[in-house]
Amino acid sequence: MKSSKKHAVPKSSSLAIVETNPDDKKLVVPIEAPIVSSYNDRIRPLLDTVDRLRNLNVMREGIQLPTIVVVGDQSSGKSSVLESLAGISLPRGQGICTRVPLVMRLQKSSSTESEIWLEYSDKVVHTDEEHIAEAICAATDVIAGSGKGVSDTPLTLHVKKVGVPDITMVDLPGITRVPVNGQPENIYEQISAMIMKYIAPQESIILNVLSATVDFTTCESIRMSRQVDKTGERTLAVVTKADMAPEGLLQKVTADDVSIGLGYVCVRNRIGEETYEEARMHEELLFRTHPLLSMIDDEIVGIPVLAQKLMFIQATMIRRCLPEIVHKINVKMETAVLELNKLPMVMASTGEALMTLMEIIGSAKESLLRILIQGDFSEFPEDQKMHCTARLAEMLSQFSDNLQAQSNDVTIDFLMDEINILDECKCVGLPNFIPRSAFLAILSQHVDGIHAKPVEFIKKIWDYIEGVLIPVISKYSDNFPQTQSSIKRAGRNLITKMKEQSVNRVAEIVEMEKLTDYTCNPDYMTSWTEKTASQQSFIHAVLYDEEKPENFSLTGFGVVKTSHLREYHAHLLQQAFDMKMRITSYWTIVLRRIVDNLALYLQFSVKNLVNTQFQKEIVAEMVDPRGGGGVERMLEESPSVASKREKLKKSVKLLKESKDVVAAIVDQTSGFGDR
Repeated sequence: MKSSKKHAVPKSSSLAIVETNPDDKKLVVPIEAPIVSSYNDRIRPLLDTVDRLRNLNVMREGIQLPTIVVVGDQSSGKSSVLESLAGISLPRGQGICTRVPLVMRLQKSSSTESEIWLEYSDKVVHTDEEHIAEAICAATDVIAGSGKGVSDTPLTLHVKKVGVPDITMVDLPGITRVPVNGQPENIYEQISAMIMKYIAPQESIILNVLSATVDFTTCESIRMSRQVDKTGERTLAVVTKADMAPEGLLQKVTADDVSIGLGYVCVRNRIGEETYEEARMHEELLFRTHPLLSMIDDEIVGIPVLAQKLMFIQATMIRRCLPEIVHKINVKMETAVLELNKLPMVMASTGEALMTLMEIIGSAKESLLRILIQGDFSEFPEDQKMHCTARLAEMLSQFSDNLQAQSNDVTIDFLMDEINILDECKCVGLPNFIPRSAFLAILSQHVDGIHAKPVEFIKKIWDYIEGVLIPVISKYSDNFPQTQSSIKRAGRNLITKMKEQSVNRVAEIVEMEKLTDYTCNPDYMTSWTEKTASQQSFIHAVLYDEEKPENFSLTGFGVVKTSHLREYHAHLLQQAFDMKMRITSYWTIVLRRIVDNLALYLQFSVKNLVNTQFQKEIVAEMVDPRGGGGVERMLEESPSVASKREKLKKSVKLLKESKDVVAAIVDQTSGFGDR
């Protein structure tokens, strides 16, 4: 027999309710909102504990906290249930209303002024109760687009107002199998993955919203929740739209064909423009007077009952999870303390700093000696980039091939460069003499054509050596991060100096080739003699052959075009041919000489770098106060290590505070049991 019945009356609080004594209907006793009325002395400490942990951001340390997750098929009334619980308006309508995870953080406030704001994508957007639905829609459009697609990026809604306790609920998009216009074809898979992500943690309380108008056994949300909660021990079902399908509802919620371990609550949600007070009055009246719905037990009907159940269920879940939360906090704190202790100590004196520096330089120097000079790559067996002698030999070979490659097609305008230069260098004097100025001019042209290649090659070599030097420095200074960035900088500065010196030296080597035409290499005369042997036959083919051939096959050049040469005098052609053979023979020797000089200079520079300059230059730069404040300053803790140390200290502090928070409640909750 029912001794009392609750119904809503208009009050200042959106969820204010009253208790009426049926024997004295004039007695009206205002009480708090349903979600507040259940926030009593027994469970308040538990909820405050979790909220304090949440405010400490302990979840950033990978520790899950009990959270109410609202799931349901599309248009099942999820958002309506949430707004009835919280007393705020959420987007409502046909189709998908929730397109992103909406994390509702309700926080109690002593201020009479409500504070409501949204957080998403590093943005904070303030709003009020009147415009909250529009603000949520606008934020959702930013996150998920203005269409009908969904996004896994959460939108957090903060509500601070009088009469609302600290609690967190997450509303997820409704499950839909058939994409509508504007939705991706895999909309079901996207929503399913999102739901499973939130309900899978054992700390999650699944609030499964079911419409009374459907068969519970066919609901997709039931199938999903049973995948992660087979016994239903953390699933509570809310049956909405009870007024639309009262027939058989009693049998549905009592038979429990879908294993809802935490039971059912039947509700009537707010309709249209109803106020929350009006909605509660209509709900109370519906379940009290309807011939079918009034048969359902009072303990499983109404938003106030749902609010009370959620508070107690969450408190029970908190008590159950507390031991594991404590364990995780302890493990995380031990790990953070261990990592913190592994960080190197900051150097205490100049002597310690200098000794550390010399140890690093000495070890790095020995490594460079092995890999750059001795060809011993056992230290880096898998990293072919660090097999330096082989890589340097390859680079030198490629440079030689590239340098000696024919830069232009000499078979087309054969002898024209020589003819033009001879014409410009002619003077008053005996014929049949090739002016030396003409030969030097053609030589200078050749040198100018390749002068950039040796310079680019030596730059490439030093870039490669820098790419070897820095990893070696990093390896041997890794245990001393206070010095690592400074030594790397000194190493780069050293490479820059060596590169500048090498570029100047190589430019001199190339420029010297323009000054004079000299070689003691006998190959020059041998080559010139061989090449000039065909001079007479060439001149005859150009000027005297009656068939006037267009081309002539010339040893060392291939088939060359000759028709453009018939307009020139035999004397000029002989001189041009002779100079071509001389410059061709000599140029081969010049190119080889450049390669040889660069190879020798490269070997000399690398040995000088390792044996002398590396230690000398780095020590000088590190010790010189003008270079950055001396060793003491350079050995100060690096920003990255300082940041890591600070992060670990914050983690330890956070975890210690979290440990203290849960320690204060563990003993108290152990005496509650499951009463």
